[in-house]
Amino acid sequence: QVQLVESGGGLVQAGGSLRLSCTASGRTFSSYTMGWFRQAPGKEREFVAAIAWSGGYRDYADSVKGRFTISRDNAKNTLFLEMNLLEPEDTAVYYCAAVQGSPPPSRYSVEANYDYWGQGTQVTVSP
Repeated sequence: QVQLVESGGGLVQAGGSLRLSCTASGRTFSSYTMGWFRQAPGKEREFVAAIAWSGGYRDYADSVKGRFTISRDNAKNTLFLEMNLLEPEDTAVYYCAAVQGSPPPSRYSVEANYDYWGQGTQVTVSP
C-alpha cells in the first residue's frame, strides 16, 4: 500500500509556472505507475499526465502537451508535474494517483486504473 501527499499548488497569473510534487510513503514507489489528474469546479475529474515506473514512458492529455512535464525521482519517492504557460482553464484541484506494476499504456489515462489517490492540491490561475 502507498500513501500520497501532494504539494506545490497555489495562485498564479496566466502565463506563469508552478511545480507540483507528490510524495509517496513506502519502499516500493519505483514499482508504481504514477499519474496526475485534475478536477475543475463543476466538472468531472480528468487525466493530465502519467509516467511509467522507470520514467521511460510518459503520456499527456492533449490540453497540456507542450506545457506540462511529468517526471519522477524514485530515490526520493517523489512525483513531479512542471506546469508552464498556465491558463485560467488549468484551474483545478490536482491529484496524484498510483497503480502498482505496468499496465498497458492505453490504460494510463483511465481513472479507474489507479488504486491509490492523494488528497489533492489547489491550482488557481488568474487571467
